[in-house]
Amino acid sequence: MELSWLENFLHSRRTIWIVGAFTIVLFLVANLPWQLDDYDQAKQAFTSFEMIKEGRWFYQQTPHAHVATKPPLIGWISAGLFELTRSWDLAWRLPSFLAAVAISILLFRAAVVAYGSVAALIALSAFGLNLLSPRLATLVRTDMPLILVIFLIGLLIWQNVRHGEPWNKCDRFLVFVLLTGAMLIKGPIVWAFLLPGIGIFEWRRRSNNAPSVWCGWWPWLASLGVFLLWVAGGIIFQRGFFDEVVVREFVARFGERIHRPHPLYVYLPHWLYKLFPWSVMIIAVAIADLRSRRWKIRAAFREMSPETFWLLCWSLGGLVTMSLIPSKRVDRIFPVVPPVCLLLAAQIGKISIEENLHAHVYRWSAVALLLSILITSSYTVSKVVSGYRDHRDALVIFGRDVRHEAEVHNWRYEAISAKDEGLLLYLRKTHFIAPTRAVAEWNRGNLAALVVPPDNAPALMRQLRDAALSQLKSTERKDERMGYVLITR
Repeated sequence: MELSWLENFLHSRRTIWIVGAFTIVLFLVANLPWQLDDYDQAKQAFTSFEMIKEGRWFYQQTPHAHVATKPPLIGWISAGLFELTRSWDLAWRLPSFLAAVAISILLFRAAVVAYGSVAALIALSAFGLNLLSPRLATLVRTDMPLILVIFLIGLLIWQNVRHGEPWNKCDRFLVFVLLTGAMLIKGPIVWAFLLPGIGIFEWRRRSNNAPSVWCGWWPWLASLGVFLLWVAGGIIFQRGFFDEVVVREFVARFGERIHRPHPLYVYLPHWLYKLFPWSVMIIAVAIADLRSRRWKIRAAFREMSPETFWLLCWSLGGLVTMSLIPSKRVDRIFPVVPPVCLLLAAQIGKISIEENLHAHVYRWSAVALLLSILITSSYTVSKVVSGYRDHRDALVIFGRDVRHEAEVHNWRYEAISAKDEGLLLYLRKTHFIAPTRAVAEWNRGNLAALVVPPDNAPALMRQLRDAALSQLKSTERKDERMGYVLITR
């Protein structure tokens, strides 16, 4: 590759727009066909559904009547979006999608101002073109909104360090608002991604007089107080809240009896794999920088700018802290990805200044960008094609057909309790019905249709007057779940 062509390619506005548009398309299509059958999406979707249908604005249940374990902020946002759009699919998925787009824009703008257009392009590409971001961008979960809030706090700290500005009242209040939002999205997990890095930076700051990253105690304690008010209300007013939320969801994460523990190192190989080729590029650029310094690691740390060191503390602090918690899942370390992308931009911005490495960094950047486009697009296309081929949305279509038939024939219908939590949402119901009650309501003439698992249908039909098996049923899927059938009069 000729260097002049690479420079024009990487500096071109057209390249930036193409990468940005391609990233948004990946965000939109990666989870097609949309369904709620995996990654606990049904549990999160059910919170806003209950808010609208039953007025449960502070404490919700799961489809199987367990206590919902997440605070309600994203549910409130989804409920508001439903009132605006009248579409549950949009209301459930827009919070994650808009958060992903916002992170991409903020990351690019921060990098372009501090490190130049090439570094900003690479930061944007590293965030959008990997195996994690497109997957989380339209999942009905709280991960991406939480990542946005954590990134905003870390970015505010980065800007203060970069400009050498002291903390003022406005900054502290903004941190309080963001921390409160994080607490009402997923609880104190926000501390694990920020406080370790803050502690490491403040410890080193004593020797080099760098600007402080600590805004004071009150934003952290006040936001925790808001969260504890919600917890106290749940313990007092919501039956089962203490056992299912406080003990099982929070305390048990630090033990090995309820949640299956994993080794300390499990996140690192996943991080290297999910972020490839960007993870390799970060390591390669760091090695090249050290080689140019003749492997003087202490000198590298001494000469590192305060804002770059904050990005390093922020990234490694969150990764190490989450690795120490026994309960692990790959998507839980995703809040580390945006600061890692900004750290990569800082590396490229610094190393591209050095004449002996200037050509190499452009070549590495171009190769990594093209390779990431190939890998991410291939992975996304394969997931989407297999999803439609295997009828991953079978229950979605079944639920839509049942609702249509019920509307046309003016049926009152219910669903027998089943393992698929999303079934209730596809049918737009708030509760399963017990078989004994279903039989009683049917024989009284109060029900005209029932959705049941096929194994239960023969025995149940013998107890129902004038019952017939409808031709409407969900398609059997690749995972060998039998689906559901519709019983009508």
